Amino acid sequence: MSSESEKDAVTLHLAQDPAADELLGRSPLAALVGMLLDQQVPMEWAFAGPRTIADRLGTDDLDAHEIAAHDPEAFATLLSTKPAVHRYPGSMAKRIQQLCAYLVEHYDGDAAAVWEGVATGKELLTRLNDLPGFGKQKAQIFLALLGKQLGVRPKGWREAAGPYGEAKSYRSVADITGPESLTKVRAYKQEMKAAAKAAKT
Repeated sequence: MSSESEKDAVTLHLAQDPAADELLGRSPLAALVGMLLDQQVPMEWAFAGPRTIADRLGTDDLDAHEIAAHDPEAFATLLSTKPAVHRYPGSMAKRIQQLCAYLVEHYDGDAAAVWEGVATGKELLTRLNDLPGFGKQKAQIFLALLGKQLGVRPKGWREAAGPYGEAKSYRSVADITGPESLTKVRAYKQEMKAAAKAAKT
C-alpha cells in the first residue's frame, strides 16, 4: 500500500460491496476507519462505513486533515443520517475525528505513514496500539490484515499479531477474502461468544 500501483492492485472483500471494498483497498485511512468502526456491528456494516462517509462528504477518498477539522456536530449528523454508519454514530464520529487528529499531529495526516518503513512487527504493533480507539486486540487484527492482505510484512509481523497472524486461522477480518471465509470467521466469533457466555455461567 505504499505506491499507487500497489494500492490499485489490492482487492479487499471486507464490506462485501464492490465500491466500499475498492476504497478500502486503495485508501489507508479508509482501512483504519473501517477497523475503528468494527465493533458492536456486523463486519460488513463497519467496513462499508468509510465509503458512506466519503460519499456524504462529497469526495472519492477520506482526508484526515478534512475530517479532523470538520465541525464535530455536523460530522456526527453526517454519520447519524439514515442509514446510520454505525449503531452508535455519535460516539464513533468523535472517535474517527480523534483518530484523524492524531494522524495529522503525528503523521502529517498520512495514514500509510503509520506502517511504511517500520522495521519490526513489534514496532508496528506499538504504533497501531497508540492510535485512538485501537486497543491491543484491534491493533493485532489490523496488523494481521496489513500482513496477510496488504503486503506490509516487517520482521516478526505474524508473532506481533498473535493468534490473528497465524495462516488460515479465520479468526478475524484479516482472513476474510470472500463469502466463504467470511462465513468461517463469523462461525469462529460465534464460538468465542458462546464459550465466553458458558464461562460466566
